[in-house]
Amino acid sequence: MKSFSMSSMPIFRLTEEIVFPPPRLASEGGLLAVGGDLAPERLILAYRNGIFPWYNEGEPILWWSPDPRFVLFPDRLKISRSMRGLLKKNLFTVTFDTSFREVIAACQETRRGRGSLPR
Repeated sequence: MKSFSMSSMPIFRLTEEIVFPPPRLASEGGLLAVGGDLAPERLILAYRNGIFPWYNEGEPILWWSPDPRFVLFPDRLKISRSMRGLLKKNLFTVTFDTSFREVIAACQETRRGRGSLPR
């Protein structure tokens, strides 16, 4: 991992080594690092540290760790009447921790991590 700077903000350039800088070093907007790849090991390390890839096709991978992060507290969630009506139609399914490795593998298979995942 190498560091270079644009004005006073350090930007970390990732190498083949599976490592990230501490998220506290992200820019005010949340940008932490550039480069690397979407290997499952790197993605797992990123997600475990509150870091995620977000970039445009044809450009280097940008790694983000915004502060504050969005945290949803289910016991504090307020659901509007219109949303309750929509949810009663059972158009959506909410799951978690069901196919993490499969999702990561599918992301790696899609072009640069962008595209649709199989259902």
